[in-house]
Amino acid sequence: MRVTSSMYYNSLYGTNNLKINNELFDVNKQIASGLKIQYAKDDVKTFTETMRLDNELVTIGQVKKSTESGYKVSNQTDVVLNEFETSMNRTRTLLVNAANGTHSDDSLDAIAGELRGLEKHFKNLANTSINGQFLFSGSAVNTRPIDDNGVYHGNDAGMNSFLGSNSTQKYNLTGSELFLGEDRLTRRNVTTNVIQENLSKKYPEFTATSAENGSFATITKDDTIRDLMGDTDSTVDTATQKHHFYIRGVKSDGTSFNKQIDMKDSDKIDDLLNGIGKAYGNTSNLQIVNVGLNSNGQITIEDKLQGSSKLDFHMVGAVDFDQSDGNDEADINDAVYATAGQISNLDGGETNFAEIINPTTPPANDLYVKEFVKSPYASAATSISNIDGLLYDRTSFVKDGSTLSSNVSQVLKNSNEFATAATKISEVADLSQGTAGTLDGTTFNLNGKDVNGNSYTATIDFKSAGSTFSLDGGTTNYDIFNMETPRAAVDADKMTYQQLMDVVNMAATNTLPATTNTTTDYDAAIKQSNVVGNTKLSYDGKIEFTDLTASSTNASLAIYDANSGDFTNPSSVMSFNANNALTIIDPKTDFFKNLDEAITAVEDHKLYPDSSSGTMRNQGIENAIAMLDKLQSHISRSHSTVGAQSNTLTSSLERSQLLEISTMTLRSSVIDTDVAEASLKLQQLNLNYQAMLSTVGKVSQLSLVNYL
Repeated sequence: MRVTSSMYYNSLYGTNNLKINNELFDVNKQIASGLKIQYAKDDVKTFTETMRLDNELVTIGQVKKSTESGYKVSNQTDVVLNEFETSMNRTRTLLVNAANGTHSDDSLDAIAGELRGLEKHFKNLANTSINGQFLFSGSAVNTRPIDDNGVYHGNDAGMNSFLGSNSTQKYNLTGSELFLGEDRLTRRNVTTNVIQENLSKKYPEFTATSAENGSFATITKDDTIRDLMGDTDSTVDTATQKHHFYIRGVKSDGTSFNKQIDMKDSDKIDDLLNGIGKAYGNTSNLQIVNVGLNSNGQITIEDKLQGSSKLDFHMVGAVDFDQSDGNDEADINDAVYATAGQISNLDGGETNFAEIINPTTPPANDLYVKEFVKSPYASAATSISNIDGLLYDRTSFVKDGSTLSSNVSQVLKNSNEFATAATKISEVADLSQGTAGTLDGTTFNLNGKDVNGNSYTATIDFKSAGSTFSLDGGTTNYDIFNMETPRAAVDADKMTYQQLMDVVNMAATNTLPATTNTTTDYDAAIKQSNVVGNTKLSYDGKIEFTDLTASSTNASLAIYDANSGDFTNPSSVMSFNANNALTIIDPKTDFFKNLDEAITAVEDHKLYPDSSSGTMRNQGIENAIAMLDKLQSHISRSHSTVGAQSNTLTSSLERSQLLEISTMTLRSSVIDTDVAEASLKLQQLNLNYQAMLSTVGKVSQLSLVNYL
């Protein structure tokens, strides 16, 4: 075959020129763009790896942004809590200063003024916001968490930062946790509020004139029952159990009880305290509660079980100083009473011992009733009791303008949570009373005046076959309907607080169903009653009724078990408003309520609880200090939680930054052009191209002679 010049040209130039030009184009493109490839077709593997790394960078960017946002909130919360703790220390210092007993009234007022200023500062801190979003409102960041009354209006929802696949970190502290949180390791502690004097020392001969030679002293554990209850002569009766103490309360497990303790003159106060402990379940081998006396002779009870808010206590004592008629009027079961076992049998007694030994209004009263707990709560009906401290839970809700409020929180038996509208009453009630294991047969009494000022007495009958309520003693019984399909009168154990509150609202607004057993009439009555009044559970599980038609309501309300005050029947299954012991410490925190009580104690110049002056149910400065110590501990633990959150977010942010740098480096190695390497390759390709052109040029100059 003859070799032609065109064959040399095509072989040396045509093929190599295209190849080298493509390579030159590629390397110039890499140098110009800084990237190894422009399109997926250029290198599928490189393109796929680059896309994966780009997605990873986007995710890391989201993590960084989320973490940085969360860290700002957590860090600001940390700063606010630092100021909280500083202010708490100042508050405690002022309370301790107020408790030293050397201050004048003016000095205590000045301390109280500074404390009120700190209270305002705490509220301002609680309402701290960032960019218009409140720190402590939970997820309701546009809602001001604490109002002027110290009530929380946020929610308990946590907010989380995204830290990566299936990984989040909470970054906020809700006001529900901070101001209303719960400390599971705290033991509930309560106290009576009536100062108990040693009557033997005040009246050495137990006559009116002997008071001139007497002196004031409070009761101690080593004193006798006669020292506590007094006498009318110098004879010490060592044989007759003439002193009777009636105890009502609730154990830490939610079980309620009635207990009568009978004692002699010579028995010790310590014996009475031991008897109270036994009523709660104390034995020689197991202590359920600690029962003691403070320096004012007031009984204090500390729960040995941690984390329960159910413990409660009430006691009244009585002695009949004249049993010569064969009757013992201090014993509520004595034959002198037509109805045995009713605590109201003591209503005719005298509560002022001075009137016993020197009556100013003859004839003399020989029945002396000793009060241990007093409150401003009126009795549910004037016919029940005229003695303030006699009743436990047959008391009316407290009126404040248009609102009637109870004072007993509804707490679930199996947990320490507050009840809600959807909570079944059987989840709170003591089902060991009455018919064991059920509310069937239980009756609640509703007593008071409706919004028009008309008196009413209603009953709620819990029945497994269908619960009802009546306002005429049971002649007309209205079904309390459930919300199931088909609608029917609710089973006693399935009745909720909402259904109870619906009945309360209808009774208090005098809005009753048109018929007794028609669902449409029942629902219509509820709807109409809600126009006039509103009954709800507060944030701390207390029933509240609000009159929507008046700024100062004419209504009054009491709700209590029909067995209340009857020592011959099982104890009440539950209470709603009670003349009960004062709370000193409780697992549940109510920061601004507790702080207000502490400041009120200073404003009242009250070192210990004292029902005879100031705010009757204030726990006093000494107990306020103990409460504040608990609040400080709670705030400190919350602060530690926030610190841990911030540390976690900081670590996550640092990790994200490192991952971002690492991923960007890896991406660069995959997709970015090495300019030096590309430049060297360009030079090599240029040399190759020049060599090819030189070779082609020489081949093009050959003649026929060169082939011979």
